[in-house]
Amino acid sequence: MHTYRSHTCAELTKTNVGDNVRLSGWVHRIRDHGGVLFVDLRDHYGVTQVLCDGDSAAFAELENVRSEWCIRIDGEVKARDESLINPKLPTGEIEVYIREMEVLGSAGELPLIVFGDQEYPEETRLRYRYLDLRREAMQDNMKLRSDVVASIRRRMWDTGFREYQTPIITASSPEGARDFLVPSRLHPGKFYALPQAPQLFKQLIMVSGFDRYFQIAPCFRDEDPRADRSPTDFYQLDMEMSFVEQQDVFDTIQPVIAGVFEEFGGGRKVDAEWPQISYRDSAMWYGTDKPDLRNPIKMQDVSEHFRGSGFAIFAKLLEQDGTQIRAIPAPTGGSRKFCDRMNAFAQKEGLPGMGYIFWRDQGEGMEAAGPLAKNIGPERTEAIRQQLGLEVGDAAFFLGGKPAAFESVAGKARTVIGEELGLTDKDRFAFAWIVDFPMYEADEETGKVDFSHNPFSMPQGGLDALSGDPLNVLGYQYDLACNGYELVSGAIRNHKLDIMIKAFDLAGYGEDEVHKRFGGLVNAFQYGAPPHGGCAAGIDRIVMLLADEANIREVIMFPMNQRAEDLMMNAPSDPTSDQLMELSLRVIPQD
Repeated sequence: MHTYRSHTCAELTKTNVGDNVRLSGWVHRIRDHGGVLFVDLRDHYGVTQVLCDGDSAAFAELENVRSEWCIRIDGEVKARDESLINPKLPTGEIEVYIREMEVLGSAGELPLIVFGDQEYPEETRLRYRYLDLRREAMQDNMKLRSDVVASIRRRMWDTGFREYQTPIITASSPEGARDFLVPSRLHPGKFYALPQAPQLFKQLIMVSGFDRYFQIAPCFRDEDPRADRSPTDFYQLDMEMSFVEQQDVFDTIQPVIAGVFEEFGGGRKVDAEWPQISYRDSAMWYGTDKPDLRNPIKMQDVSEHFRGSGFAIFAKLLEQDGTQIRAIPAPTGGSRKFCDRMNAFAQKEGLPGMGYIFWRDQGEGMEAAGPLAKNIGPERTEAIRQQLGLEVGDAAFFLGGKPAAFESVAGKARTVIGEELGLTDKDRFAFAWIVDFPMYEADEETGKVDFSHNPFSMPQGGLDALSGDPLNVLGYQYDLACNGYELVSGAIRNHKLDIMIKAFDLAGYGEDEVHKRFGGLVNAFQYGAPPHGGCAAGIDRIVMLLADEANIREVIMFPMNQRAEDLMMNAPSDPTSDQLMELSLRVIPQD
């Protein structure tokens, strides 16, 4: 017999009754039933109930065992009494009578309990992550993550892609976040960077003649943490294709992503239609570039109904350039109580409030109610109702000003309204391609123009498009949104050197700077670069959605905390004096 086990803790069934077996695992739970000790023995695969009584030689030793001790047992498989069968377990028809036991690893007092669903502070969970990971939910999440990655790899190979690895230690490149820098011992005073993404290398792979590349790539960005983003590192499905247009990328990656969600979505519907929505329309309709289309609410511009109206706040606001009044329809939200709740929501978001109108049946027909309705009169309120397609029992909420100032709050309000009124279909994955991103944006204070998205994207219209106002230039850039999260980001790349030099020049990067920072790519583009494009899909975020988790740390094996600290490994840590001397570095003390 094997030293540690003849079977896993998920394998034994009624067909094994009478067999002598050996199991190893952790003590999940132990119960004393009046001289009979029952132990739920757990390993990575499942749970088996084992037991012994005073007649067993192992009884005295088993009495000392506590939760999470690692043990090996030898014993005989017995059938459970019909009334004691546990249909929830694959091993629920049997139990193992222990004849011999060995403690493989004892455990001290536990800082968190593995059995059950107790809640613990994040600091405790991350400091003792190896215990936290023993919990069933975490085991399931990590297995799901592994299975998703394996499925993605298979699907990419089946689509004609090959996997190639790109460097981890490289040069800095602009990807919209801060780099993690690595000091060079051999070149004092110089630094490598951990790649924010394999962007430049995958483009060089295309220039090198490899037609379809993919990689499950580690990426490193020194970012402020969010619930759906790791503050240090993450993994993405990185892919690139030659001789393609934007639609070719969509047609290639959509079956891969859809297939993964169908395979691991737990029966939830995966929408077959993935609409293409312009960035501008997405901001207008949903207040975000990653809309949740499970929510049917679509915002609309209703400025004309308030221009010159009796509601002075909105009327005067619209006299200013670049302002707008936007309505958020709220089907079934037509009660003063709900409107007051949403008004309080807006105040928590830092706004004075939200105007609202709701429509009710007064017995003699429909009536518009609320402060706005009184100020603008029945003709305007009726025009608003008809534009929004609302009926008795419905409401609409209004925000005004420059869209950049209120759009994000409007998007949050749309989400809250959809959830509170039960309009959002939770049992579904709804995808949308967001396209036609602006290439550039201007700093509100300085007016300086810079890239708003990926700087290596091809501008729509090529070189001619770069001769006018940069803020009007659109790029062949795209994101894939799902249920309110950005899952995929990509672009058709700018493979023509003259267009690239001009594009960077508009963002304030001279030709010399482009050659200095991206010399490898610039040089390669002088030797027959093919048209190419691709995208990257966030593995962590995909698994987070499939696992129905709200925080990305629930699907990462060893995540950092909110302050980008590894409490378990005590990172970041202070370097030794010898390390600093080797690297010719000196740490300046912080006040």
